Amino acid sequence: MTRWAAQDTVTNVLAEYPRPQMVRPQWLNLNGLWNYAITPTNAPPPTEFDGKILVPFPVESALSGVMTPLDAKSTLWYERAFSLPPEWAGKRILLHFGAVDWAVRVLINGHEIGEHQGGYDAFTFDVTPQSIQAGENQLLVAVFDPTEGDQPRGKQSAKPEGIFYTQVSGVWQTVWLEPVPEISVAALQMTPDLPAKTLRLRVNVSSLDRDLIVDASAAAAGVEAGHVTGNANTELLVPITSPRPWTPEDPFLYDLTVRLLRNGREVDRVTSYFGMRSVELRKAPDGFTRIALNGRPIFQIGALDQGFWPDGLYTAPTDEALRHDIEFLKSSGFNLVRKHVKVEPERWYYWCDRLGLLVWQDMPSANNNTRAGRAQFEAELMRMISGLQNHPAIIMWVLFNEGWGQYDTEQLVDWIVRTDPSRLVDNASGWTDAQTGHVVDSHSYPDPDAPIPEDRRASILGECGGLGLVTEGHAWPQPWAYQMLPDVSSLQGWYSHVLKEIDLQRHSRGLCAAVYTQVTDVENECNGLMTYDRAVTKLAPDWLAAVNSGREQKGPWKAVLTNALFGTSFWDYTFDNPGVDWFKPEFKELTPWRQGAAGFGTAFTRGSRVQTTWETPNIWLRKTFTLEAQDLGHARLQLHHDKDAEVYLNGVLAFSGKGYLVDYALFDMTPDAAASLRPGRNTIAVHCRQTAGGQFIDVGIIVPATATNALSNP
Repeated sequence: MTRWAAQDTVTNVLAEYPRPQMVRPQWLNLNGLWNYAITPTNAPPPTEFDGKILVPFPVESALSGVMTPLDAKSTLWYERAFSLPPEWAGKRILLHFGAVDWAVRVLINGHEIGEHQGGYDAFTFDVTPQSIQAGENQLLVAVFDPTEGDQPRGKQSAKPEGIFYTQVSGVWQTVWLEPVPEISVAALQMTPDLPAKTLRLRVNVSSLDRDLIVDASAAAAGVEAGHVTGNANTELLVPITSPRPWTPEDPFLYDLTVRLLRNGREVDRVTSYFGMRSVELRKAPDGFTRIALNGRPIFQIGALDQGFWPDGLYTAPTDEALRHDIEFLKSSGFNLVRKHVKVEPERWYYWCDRLGLLVWQDMPSANNNTRAGRAQFEAELMRMISGLQNHPAIIMWVLFNEGWGQYDTEQLVDWIVRTDPSRLVDNASGWTDAQTGHVVDSHSYPDPDAPIPEDRRASILGECGGLGLVTEGHAWPQPWAYQMLPDVSSLQGWYSHVLKEIDLQRHSRGLCAAVYTQVTDVENECNGLMTYDRAVTKLAPDWLAAVNSGREQKGPWKAVLTNALFGTSFWDYTFDNPGVDWFKPEFKELTPWRQGAAGFGTAFTRGSRVQTTWETPNIWLRKTFTLEAQDLGHARLQLHHDKDAEVYLNGVLAFSGKGYLVDYALFDMTPDAAASLRPGRNTIAVHCRQTAGGQFIDVGIIVPATATNALSNP
């Protein structure tokens, strides 16, 4: 369970309004305890039920209270009663489902209402004729879900392992009722046109009567910013005075009020919001084709987000939990998230809009082996785009992932571009590029390897990194990652290396964006920046923000203890165990130590700068160096080790790292070691051990150039 699970009660399950971009004041949340039963496929509705299920958590999830997988030979039934508020009398009653996986039949009071197929899109039934205004109504929902069928299912699997996770069946987003007038607003389509200082608005209405007039008003902080009146079911242009562009740094949103009028009388009203932004490709001054937001190239550093939870699977336990992951990414210096082969509830996109996080939205993958399967894929693709089209945070659609179910790529990309010219399209993320769309996208683990830049398409890395760290007490059995690491120090070093490579390729190869795998651990996959339960942040957000922004490596730095990156530094060293207390300042060696220039190791070791050969299992190093008073409190370790290393300052452990790095990285020293530093002479001692493969050790101490004016003790 995550820490939010305790907030779920049967009377307060995901109680927030589920559709932030088309709001009415009256609604009835049907989340909570329902009756459930699992019967053979094609069995009649049950007269008795197996127990209670907590909606909207999938039947396989712990939070559902059932935790039973649904097989392809069974039907999952839901049942509950509801009563309509008296003030709803005389109105149409709409029954909304946020999402149900996968095929649904709905009955009200024994009457068949309708069916729906598709696990990721919202759908609605008008249940007015079948509902009783005074008294209880019975709602019955039947769900069939062939997880291993030919329908879009993302990473769900009946036998989860590796990069595939526990299946999800049944209701997994909010179920709710809404009263609407006889003639009402059915949907909004909002497309910002920033260069024209206009919002393109279409108000779809449940009637084609020509006397229906739309009155739409945009506001910024309560002050009207634009207004238009015109016919319903047609595109209207809302002029926006002095538009304030939406960006990750300034995610400004306009409020929108839409009134539906008939003969001058208001018959319906909804409120919404929108952001003014544009996204396109542009030739940058450096000659590379780059992604531009609001006319300016923007480098995107993002994380892959699978959207799974240990307690709710596809469903976050609370709205606070849903927001938490987005806030974590923002505070960690990311400006992008790739939503990986899953579609989230609308409130997730609402938080991305409001908090300022760019989104690449994947289409959930499918096998697409049959004609019927492809027809279903295209239907759900169309619904995904139409359902999410109003969110300014979404700037790119990702059609296929790594060739999974890939077919007719050029035709489908052309359809998406024509359907939504306001966004970019990635035809295939990773390895199966069909040379169409706006980007060329590769996956590279763990090291980034940007695609060859093109003149007409931007170069992006849809996935890279995948650095794994097991956190005891917060990991599933048999953990794995693309690169397993032994401790936090190794993770810091490797992550710094990955980001440094990304930055180099940004400037040398025209890389426009990179997506790190991934936000959290997911089941056995332990390459998250957080544990699966979100209880442990493996890398601190402020540290991540410094690395992601380049502040971690940017200088100018000054060396107060030189390593091979800054020049030549001589150390005393020995390959023989020097005995106890070797790391203390007062240590006196019994046998003479050698002297050599750093770094120490073998020349073939990745990222090394060898000046003294070291080929034995162990090496011990000692040195004295001088610190000025202004350096205290600013000093950091800059080192490269292969493999296990310990660094002592004035006899106090300052750093301990297992495994190996492939490049130099910056590390904070332990608080006790930092406190031991003093003006004048200090002692540093280093031990590194070798097991197999390359070997190397080099350690320096650096401070910002503003903290000191000269190199000391080269």
